[in-house]
Amino acid sequence: TRARTRRRSRLVDESHAQLLEDRRTLRAVESALRDLTPEAPEAPEAPKAPEPADAAPEAAPEPLFIGPLAAKLGIRPATLRKWEHAGLVRPRRDRRTGYRVYDEAAVRDARLAHQLRRGGYLLEQIAPLIERVRTAGGLEPLEGALHDWHGRLSARGRAMLAGAAELDAYLRRRG
Repeated sequence: TRARTRRRSRLVDESHAQLLEDRRTLRAVESALRDLTPEAPEAPEAPKAPEPADAAPEAAPEPLFIGPLAAKLGIRPATLRKWEHAGLVRPRRDRRTGYRVYDEAAVRDARLAHQLRRGGYLLEQIAPLIERVRTAGGLEPLEGALHDWHGRLSARGRAMLAGAAELDAYLRRRG
């Protein structure tokens, strides 16, 4: 009886701790995504003159090899290799040299992994988040998923409060 009450209280506490951790994870993901999203310009830009019809389209960023990307992130190349092994980044291989080549998506994934690692998240916690970014096709489509995540956490929190109130009422009736 007392042992059961303590066990129930511990379960409630653990559930609340997990909810808090889930909220922290969501905030970290949002913060990391904000850090990856280019800032909007402060003032509206002046209208640009139309480009000539034969103008080349804007080129995608140049792919990076492991050393320059590691330097850009302030980490060691070995860290990128470890992240690759964990599935966080997926560089392609140069056909001639076999070197790792990080395209725009792989650089995005490395930057996101770096931000989340700096936030203290483990590789196994980061992998599903990066997979979600890949599945969504980038950062922008994740806004809806983040909104839904907020909604699910709020609903879970309210359900936990209602459950705790019911448990309290039950324990009070039992004396």
